Amino acid sequence: MADIQMPTFTPEVFFTEDTVLFAEQPAATHGVSGEAGDPLPVHAYSDNVLTALLLCFFIFAVIAFSSAREFLMRQAKNFFYPQHEGTTEFAETAGEVRFQVFLMLLTSLLIALMFYFYTLQVFGNTFVLDSQYLLIAVFLAVVMGYFLLRSILYIVVNNVFFDSKKNKQWMKAFLFIVTVEGALFFPAVLLYGYLELSVENVVIYVAIVLIFVKLLTIYKCYIIFFRRNVVSLQIILYFCALELIPLLVLIGTLGITASSLKINF
Repeated sequence: MADIQMPTFTPEVFFTEDTVLFAEQPAATHGVSGEAGDPLPVHAYSDNVLTALLLCFFIFAVIAFSSAREFLMRQAKNFFYPQHEGTTEFAETAGEVRFQVFLMLLTSLLIALMFYFYTLQVFGNTFVLDSQYLLIAVFLAVVMGYFLLRSILYIVVNNVFFDSKKNKQWMKAFLFIVTVEGALFFPAVLLYGYLELSVENVVIYVAIVLIFVKLLTIYKCYIIFFRRNVVSLQIILYFCALELIPLLVLIGTLGITASSLKINF
């Protein structure tokens, strides 16, 4: 007991020669690595509110899809097969209109959640807001404003250059495109939030979805408005003014909002 072998890296202290001295050795620590004060990473699977919100929206969407299956099939058929002159159009019921509004709200929420996850990855999770749910609400308000702005622009521009029948056809197609966009964005939110898919892969997936949705949009614009017009430059101007510019404004607004709310040390 009197012979204690001290490690060479142990500093000399006053009680080094004492027979009851037991040199303390450093022990490995367990937990999240990082400097003191670093915020813990935020995941959707560890947030009960986000999980419950996504689960509720998924259940409501399944119920809505099952009850409006015929309406969606009719919308898809009318989307890819243009109607001829004199064809009878079916008017939407109040339930179908509410269903489309719900899907637009769901699409807005999914876009807000995706940008929220992207913000946490790029900017961190230290913001001036007291709660992360307020940040999601801010992003949701920006995205809803984006869809509202697009709808107003379409109504104003189309009423100037086209008749009311074509305008009704386009608004139906616009709501269907938003529905498709929301359905395609839902897997991205689940894969990133619960399976920890890399943000680079999510960005690539979102870019592919946006390109596909814009191709559907320009196809429907051509079928409804410009099929009998020999001037192809008009559809390019129409598409850039009412599709690309609002999308760039949305991305810039979300980026500026996140940067403004970020706490810079």
